[in-house]
Amino acid sequence: MSLIDEAGGVRNGEELDIAGVDRYLKSALSGLEGELRITQFPGGASNLTYLLQYDNRELILRRPPFGKKAKSAHDMVREAHIMQALKPVYRYVPDVLVLCEDEAVMGCDFYVMSRIRGVIPRQNFPAELALTPVTTRALCLSVIDKLIELHKVDVEKAGLSALGKGQGYVARQVSGWSERFRAARTPDVNDFEGVMGWLQEKKPATEMAITLIHNDFRFDNVVLNPEQPSEVIGVLDWEMATLGDPLMDLGSSLAYWVQADDDPFFQLMRRQPTTEPGMLTRQEVIDYYAEKTGYKVDHFDFYTIYGLFRLAVIIQQIYYRFYHGQTQDKRFAMFGQIANYLEQRCLRLIGESAI
Repeated sequence: MSLIDEAGGVRNGEELDIAGVDRYLKSALSGLEGELRITQFPGGASNLTYLLQYDNRELILRRPPFGKKAKSAHDMVREAHIMQALKPVYRYVPDVLVLCEDEAVMGCDFYVMSRIRGVIPRQNFPAELALTPVTTRALCLSVIDKLIELHKVDVEKAGLSALGKGQGYVARQVSGWSERFRAARTPDVNDFEGVMGWLQEKKPATEMAITLIHNDFRFDNVVLNPEQPSEVIGVLDWEMATLGDPLMDLGSSLAYWVQADDDPFFQLMRRQPTTEPGMLTRQEVIDYYAEKTGYKVDHFDFYTIYGLFRLAVIIQQIYYRFYHGQTQDKRFAMFGQIANYLEQRCLRLIGESAI
């Protein structure tokens, strides 16, 4: 079994026009040889990721999901431009090779980038890695360090100050995600009004800092060196990167961080290997991050609950497409139940919070 992350069959309803893509790429990139073969990577509940294989080259294609999309979401042009701007100052970003804004090719904007061949940590580590608790901890810290490194990028020096509005980020996120949830709510999902009201009331008056943030930093968005698994060689999925509060970024990441002592339903949601022996707990991640950055994390409850609410909105937006028959992907059938669970988790944490 290969340790390298591999693509599989294209999911029903997410097929691409192979002939059309092939014609376009051979006109845009020189030297492509042979017939195009297209497979699809697992995951991809948001933007979709495909492996394009020619006889002499492998490429990665990213496109938006099929069906209804939030107005500001899935902006492939913005994502590609962010990656191009970041590459000189954050070496883990893949090279963008082609950006297509001609919807006649595929019915949407898309881009093609270089492939970084390596291990993508998904639900469980490949057994072949033979990780011990010590090496798992080293890997975990290395991944967190890449988020910290991103947050320390000198935005002005890198010429990235136009990437986002910056100041007022917290308030915009609370109101923006609240609006998006209300727009995507389906009749079988709770209203989250108690959670949204608490976030509005408890949001900090100012940002802890304004830094470059990834906004979807997870284990399955990093690529590891298969020969040295604690070495991160790539960071993927820059769709939502912007300038904002780094603690909001950390809170969003920790929403996916299921640890060994979490309840059974949360365990069922686990999509990254954060329950492995040697992995840090969420609180250990927060403490490590604070030590390395110097940011105060005394009132991190707000960021934890914000992260869970934001995850619930993302899940609900996906579920909206499934509920209305705009996607046939059966993975999304339980997403309404997951959204309801996340509301209850938020409300429980609100009840326990001292802020």
